[in-house]
Amino acid sequence: MTLGRSKVSKGYLTVVPKDVRKASKIEEGDLLDWAIEGQTIVVRPRRRRTIDDITGLIAVGGDAVADKRRLQRGQRVRR
Repeated sequence: MTLGRSKVSKGYLTVVPKDVRKASKIEEGDLLDWAIEGQTIVVRPRRRRTIDDITGLIAVGGDAVADKRRLQRGQRVRR
């Protein structure tokens, strides 16, 4: 299902179509993660950090590097 279409302009800029912004709750200043999966370009809004995510980063014990990778993939760190 196509929600919109945008053109790549000079400087390789593009606009996120209004229906996509509304459906994904994308707001000005949000970050988008771009990936290539097979022959498909995938764009995902980066999840905002919660206080639980931040405190999970500074918790004592565990593997901080693995925890950071989980957070970057949008997964919660469980303790």
